[in-house]
Amino acid sequence: MTAPDQDRPAELRVRIPRINLFAVAVAAVCTVPLAFASPWLAILWLLPIAGLLHVLRTGVDADAAGLTTHTLVGSRRLAWDDIAGLRIRRSRIGAVLRNGSTVRLPVLRPRHLSLLSAASGGRLPDPTAGAAAAQ
Repeated sequence: MTAPDQDRPAELRVRIPRINLFAVAVAAVCTVPLAFASPWLAILWLLPIAGLLHVLRTGVDADAAGLTTHTLVGSRRLAWDDIAGLRIRRSRIGAVLRNGSTVRLPVLRPRHLSLLSAASGGRLPDPTAGAAAAQ
C-alpha cells in the first residue's frame, strides 16, 4: 500500500449517533403505562420500535464504487458515474443525478463533505479545500 492510499478511507460510513438510543429508551419507558392501560393501546409499542430501527438503520455508506443510502424502509445504491453533483440546502445534502433528479443523503451534513470527497477518490470535489487554500 502506498502512502496516498493510506490517507484515503476505504469506506465512509455515516450513521445517526447511537446516543439517540437513549431517547428511544425514554420513549419506551413512557409507553409502558399507556400500553398496559388498554389492550388496544399496545399498538403504541410500534413507536419506540420504529425509532429504534430508524436510529440503527438510517445512514450513508460511500466506497470506491459509489454511495449507498439506507433508510428505514430500504436502500439505494448510486454509482459515482451517476452522480452529477451535490445540492446543499441549509444543512441537508442531496445527490443530484445525471437525469436531474435528487436523492436525499440522510445523516450527511456539510462537515462530512471532505470525508465524502476522499471516499469518492476525487470524483466529487472537496468544497472545503478552496476555503482552506484561501486562508
